[in-house]
Order: sequence, then C-alpha cells, then structure tokens
Amino acid sequence: MSQPRYLTKSRFKLATECPTKLFYTGKKEYLDNKLDDPFLASLADGGFQVGELAKCYYPDGHDITSLDYEESIQQTNELLKQENVVIFEPAIRFGNLFVRVDILVKQGNEYQLIEVKAKSYSAKKDKDFLNKSGKLDSKWKPYIFDVAFQKYVLKQAIPGALVSSYLMVVDKDMPCPVDGLNQKFKLTRDDRNRRGVSVSHSLSASDLSVKILKKVNTDKAVQIAYETELQTGMPVEGFIPNIEVLAEQYSNDEKVMPVIGSKCKSCEFKCSEEDEANGFKSGFKECWKEQLHWSDEDFNEPTVLSISNFRSSNRCIENGKVKLKDLSPEDINYEESSTPALTLKERQWLQIEKVQENDSSVYVDVDSMRNEMASWTYPLHFIDFETCAVAIPFYKGMSPYEGIAFQFSHHILHEDGRVEHAGEFLSSQVGEFPNFNFVRELKAQLEKDNGTIFRYSNHENAYLNMVYQQLKLSAELDKDKLCDFIKSITKSSNNSKDNWLGDRNMVDQWELVKKYYYDPATGGSNSIKAVLPAILNSSKFLQEKYEQPIYGTHELPSLNFKNKAWIELDDNGKVKDPYKSLPKMFAEASEHDIELLSESDELNNGGLALTAYARLQFTEMSDYERKELERGLLMYCELDTLAMVMIQEAWREMINENK
Repeated sequence: MSQPRYLTKSRFKLATECPTKLFYTGKKEYLDNKLDDPFLASLADGGFQVGELAKCYYPDGHDITSLDYEESIQQTNELLKQENVVIFEPAIRFGNLFVRVDILVKQGNEYQLIEVKAKSYSAKKDKDFLNKSGKLDSKWKPYIFDVAFQKYVLKQAIPGALVSSYLMVVDKDMPCPVDGLNQKFKLTRDDRNRRGVSVSHSLSASDLSVKILKKVNTDKAVQIAYETELQTGMPVEGFIPNIEVLAEQYSNDEKVMPVIGSKCKSCEFKCSEEDEANGFKSGFKECWKEQLHWSDEDFNEPTVLSISNFRSSNRCIENGKVKLKDLSPEDINYEESSTPALTLKERQWLQIEKVQENDSSVYVDVDSMRNEMASWTYPLHFIDFETCAVAIPFYKGMSPYEGIAFQFSHHILHEDGRVEHAGEFLSSQVGEFPNFNFVRELKAQLEKDNGTIFRYSNHENAYLNMVYQQLKLSAELDKDKLCDFIKSITKSSNNSKDNWLGDRNMVDQWELVKKYYYDPATGGSNSIKAVLPAILNSSKFLQEKYEQPIYGTHELPSLNFKNKAWIELDDNGKVKDPYKSLPKMFAEASEHDIELLSESDELNNGGLALTAYARLQFTEMSDYERKELERGLLMYCELDTLAMVMIQEAWREMINENK
C-alpha cells in the first residue's frame, strides 16, 4: 500500500521556495541534492538539543513517537480527549494536509501551538517578527509561514478551537544559568539506528531556572502572513487558497508550471552529466527546457545566475537575456571606475567579457598587487580559524550563540620561498570553553616576529573582536596582555565602543582577490574553495612544486601530512580539487553535502568543521572515532592555510614574471 500524499509543513515550505519542486520531491528518479538529513542540518546549530530542552519546560508532556501516519493520528486523538494535556509531536490531519506540531498545549477549548526553532531572538531587535513597515521581517518570514500553515491545519481539523500560536526561540539576551548545560543533551542512536537526544538524569531545576528559550506569540505575524501574497509562480492568489490548491495538486501529483528566476540558482534538483548517465533526471533542466525551450547544449553556456553578487538576474531573465553572451554593459549598469581596484560592477563585467570573448586567461592587476606586496614584512603568516556558536551554552553566564573559537592553523611563508606549517590549535575537550587558551596560543605563535599576517575574509577579525569583549568581562589574570595582542593584529568592529587599528592589522586575502585577481575558472566565486583549484590549474609554478611528494618532509614541514603530493590530475588533465582528497570527517555527509556546508563566503571558515566539532561535543562516540574526527579537523584546517600560501606563491611568481 502506497503512502498517502499529504502536504506537510516541510513540503509547504518547499512550495513557498518554488511550487514546481513539489512535483520533483520524493521521487527517486529526480536527484535531490539538498542537505535533507535533519541530523546534519541541525547538528551544528543545536536544533536537536533545543527541541529536547523545550520539552523539559513541560515535564508532564506526552511524546508521540510513532512515524506511521495513522498510528500517530490515533495516538494524538486519544490524548486530545483529555481536558488538559501537553503533547509533543502530535499528528494533525485535515483532508490532504498533515502536520506534526512541536508542542501542543490544550486547556479545554484553548490550544497553544508552539513551533520550536534553534534561531536566536532578541526582544529589542526582533520584537513581533515585523519590520518597520509593519510587514514580515524577511529573516523570520519562513518561520512565520511555517507556523501559519500549522495553525490553519489545526483550526480546520478542530472546528471551533481557539488557537494561539507561538515560536519558541533561543533568547540571545538570556545568560546560561549553570555550567555544562549543553552536555546534558547528548546525540545518540537507538537500536534501529534512529538518531535522537539523550537527556541526562542529572538535569535539575537549577539547570532550568533561567529559560534560555523564549515563547513569543505569533498571532499578529501569522495574520499578516495570511494577508501576504506568496511568490510569483504560485497557482492562485492568497496564502490560504494556495494551501488548499497545493494540497490538491500534490495529492494528485500535478505539476505547477515553473517560473524561471534567480531562485533557480539554489535548486536542489540539479544533477551532473554523470548523474544523468546513471539514470537520474534533472528537475532544474526540465523546468528550463519547458520555459526557455533549451536543448541540452544550452546548459553548457554560463548564465546570469553565475554572475558574482548580481541582484538583477530576474530583470535580465524577464528581458530574455539569460546567457552571459547576450548581455551588454547596460544590462548590469556598468560604470568604469577611476580607482585601481576592481569595483563590483567592473568585476562583473570582466566575468561577462571573458565569456563573450572566449578568454580563459587570468586577470591580475600586476602594478597594484606589486604595490601591496611592497608593504608587507616577511616572514608572512597565514591563519585560519574554525569556530562555532551553539544554542545551549557551555558555561554559566554565556549567552546562547556566543561564539566559540576552537581551532586554528598557522602557516609561514619566508622571503626565500620556504614554507612551513608552523603551528595549530584544537580544543575538542567536551564542554571546554577554549577561547582564552585559543588566543594565548595564537599570541605565542605570532609574536615571534613582526611579519605580516593574512586572513581570508572578515571572519578571523570578527571573532577576535568578540573574544576581546569576552576577555574584558573576564577575571583572567593576563587579560590586559591578551587584549593588547588582539588589538595589535585587528581592527575594531563597526559596533565597538573602542576604536583601533592594529600595527599588524591582518591583510584580507579575500579582499585582494576581489580587487586585483580574477580567474574565469572560479565561475565568479571568490571563495577559497573556488580560488584554490582554479589557481592550481593556471599556475605552472604550483604544479611543478606540489606534484612532488614533498609536503610533510624536512623540505616542507607539516604537522599532519607526510610525503603528500597535492597535484593530482583527472581524466581531462585538470588538477583535482585538493579538498576532495581529504578524508571524510563523517560518513553521513555526501560530497555534495560537504560542498553545501562550505561553499559560501560566510561558511568558508568551516561549515564542515563546525559540524564535525558539534559531533565531538554532542555525540556519544568511541575513542577511535574521536581521534579520527580530530585528525580530519586538523587536516582540513591545515589545508585552508596552505591554500592561502599557495595563492600567495602563485601571485608572487606572476609578479616576478612581469618585472
């Protein structure tokens, strides 16, 4: 017997992204590349732990554990016969609609629908989830839509019920009441390999004396959601009418005609030629073929979706200009600048122009890069941090999502060309607050000389600013020395009460890429995960140097690798991405999942590492698993700083060649 095709809250969320996706989801023939494992998706942000913590606020609650539709509905209906009851994950069905509410509180005919989210909330900034114009705040809109959908289903399923709705979110303004609270929520597996959370028997009233989760009423926001038009492409007008129509269409397996636009860039129903050769279908291709009448060959040409940080792709698509070859300077509002550095518009047009002229050559502003290099002091230091921000804090007094800096790697490039992996730091001890020891070790390694220090993006600067504030409030005996060190290698954040610019303020290699360097092979991305493979393929110097197994020898010392050759060629003679040669840190993540976790500039400092660290903190594992995970973290972070060194080596060689 086939499973009923209910429109659930997750499928409704998918439809609000693009209603056509409903036709593709859940079908084996359509490859779904989305990170759809809830364990992996919520591991890093503490979603599982937050869900269990919320239940602790309702000690008399009843848990509906069955995954079967009918059984879970039957169990729920039986409990709802009680006058007053709290139910976790109750199953509510109305027609073709089905929801599992996180927490449902029934008191007579009054119901509280509570959706639990591991999202930080500040009463000062977020208030009632509305912006200054009285519309739904964009960052809260998906969550309010989620609650609105559930509320509609519940009210339809229980006619006459008085339903109030809430989001239970992480209160960023509420300090943790005790040490080690997060360690009382461990991720586990049962006998059937189902993942869950084990709550420690030692959890006490004092642990819950300060509620770091806040229940915020959403009735006003939900009503505004009902009055909000959903995105272009929905089958009908109006929020509630779309629920009903989408439920009917999904039940009948009807396809909503696609609308092509910028949202297609993140479509999870794409697949590679290899995937297609293995029998998978691409929902993305089907949509574009239907609307644009494209052939398979058309997909080989770059489109407006590939332009870096381009906000007018929808306008271009509406005007029939989808491929880069069809664009003119006017289409991107191109303006030439008098400054040496590339502006965003100049960089965008450079990307387009390279495609139109079939020019795969690398662009380097040699003069500007040479001037930058002249200001640097050898030896050059390259650092990369791995960090996380957990919902349930480690220590008493810490705020939810207060940052944790748990790892760094440090490479040195000497003036004579010598490269060494000079140091690293990893704190994987369960429940340990590492930030102050992290800075102590960083200070010890960087204060040996006055060489220029490099980071990639603003992440390192932002985190050191955060640790600076933590130190100022601490009782650490050496906090003044540590604060002075931080100020010496950073610049103050925009919202800082103190203003400073350190004598050794770190150079942002990411900014250098954006200003002076462009390789068409990056596809417009400035992420180090895109720049490294590109520069390895364009630089003969790097190829000749790193094709030899010298990394991790006396010639090129490494703390984690031995006799490593970084240059490997694929069947097409292209250099393989070194990140893909690293050992996987956990088997559950596919290669695509790893890319999703680390592809954006915001996450390029360790989406994968963050997830691995969360596993070290929250998951029961053997000593062997722990050591393997630690080994993977060390290798991953080391490659990040080696990548920075390689980029710098290639640039130096380019500059020398153009003397």
